[in-house]
Amino acid sequence: MELKLSVGVEEQISNFKRGLLRRTTRDTQVVEFESVLRREIKGLVEIGLADDEAFLVAVKRMGRGDGVLGAVARELSGTAWHGPGAASEDPELSSRIFSSEYVIVFFLAVLSALAVKIPVLFGVPISEASAGFYVRNFSLFVLPVLTGYFAWRRRLKTIHGLGLFMVVVAAVIVANVYPFRRFGSTELLVVLHLPIALWLVVGMAYVGGPWRNSSRRMDFVRFTGELFVYYTLFACGGGVLTVLTLVMFSGIGVNADWFVGGWLLPCGALGAVIVGAGLVEIQQKMSEGLAPLLTRLFTPLFAIVLLLILATMAWTGSSMEVDREVLIGLDLLLVVVLGLHLFYVSERHQRPLPSAFDWIQLLVVCAAVAVDALALVAIIDRISEFGVSPNKLAALGENLVLFVNLLWSAWLSVKFICGRGPFADLKQWQVSYLPVYSIWAGIVVVIFPPVFGYA
Repeated sequence: MELKLSVGVEEQISNFKRGLLRRTTRDTQVVEFESVLRREIKGLVEIGLADDEAFLVAVKRMGRGDGVLGAVARELSGTAWHGPGAASEDPELSSRIFSSEYVIVFFLAVLSALAVKIPVLFGVPISEASAGFYVRNFSLFVLPVLTGYFAWRRRLKTIHGLGLFMVVVAAVIVANVYPFRRFGSTELLVVLHLPIALWLVVGMAYVGGPWRNSSRRMDFVRFTGELFVYYTLFACGGGVLTVLTLVMFSGIGVNADWFVGGWLLPCGALGAVIVGAGLVEIQQKMSEGLAPLLTRLFTPLFAIVLLLILATMAWTGSSMEVDREVLIGLDLLLVVVLGLHLFYVSERHQRPLPSAFDWIQLLVVCAAVAVDALALVAIIDRISEFGVSPNKLAALGENLVLFVNLLWSAWLSVKFICGRGPFADLKQWQVSYLPVYSIWAGIVVVIFPPVFGYA
């Protein structure tokens, strides 16, 4: 069913087509680009945006591309805000809208920050004795709040909201009812995997219901990368603030450890997630420039690190150790590489021909596949020799999940670079594979503890 748009939006689409016609004489290309724009608008309207808002967001997205389409979209986005009926025609109204949004984000950040103090009211202070409770529930203090923020912002349907709420309730039950052995392997696995499982819940609220919409999933990938940029900056600033607080209070003879450990660090770490998410949603200025820049900066560096690991192993003839710390470090390295690859896929402009950076991406993905394969061999060998443990089985599953993704990504990249397939295939593969990570994390959180006796 074709979406019926307002007169003002149809006029803006006509301006868009006129801009295209000034730059190309191919009517078929104009029709194709108009179809792309209308699909973007329809997808945004389906998640709750008004058609004029959807038009502005769609044009902004298309303006990231190269060629005729990107040029016209950038030109149009510079004037669309001042078109008939646009919100910025009334600066005072626009200011009130953004101010109210900031207030809501601030309120939710405070709510999330104070949530970590609620258990204190019930006799569970932040201490060494209750460390297991707090680390298991740390993601539950913030991610449900973030889910609620996106559910409100996307005007999520009640049935979808209830479904996400039930998943969160199940996570709370698992984290607090299972009789974990203190500091046991399964408790650590829950601590590491529960945020990954819950991130899928956040993603479903972010896309606003139509999770099968590939474009919205890729938007969530961008959001994740941009939030990471903001949060890293917040963490750096928070570290400086913490050190200065301790030094200044120490200088006047007051021990501020209780404040830093009990309030500043936990509340700041949780509140910063909401603030960062709100800034990415509302402003989308600084991160849009920084995140792609950091991707291009760190991808070659990680390629060098992975190649050095492989070269060192070949030179020394030593096999990979599979101690718990090594496995965690290796998986973190591969996850970061995958994150860089995902952000590259989400941000890459639709150029028909491969660039030098496409070759670098292929190199880092192939190196990651090789390292992951060696890790899998080492884990399987260790399991056959010493038997199954929750840590080894979880690591085996995670590395298999990563291996499948990276291996197929490498193959699709090779096809694209050799001119045997479109880049869209790689993008579609990544957005289709995203739920696998959270599903595996959910299996580890829910099934592993009882299977291994909560050890």
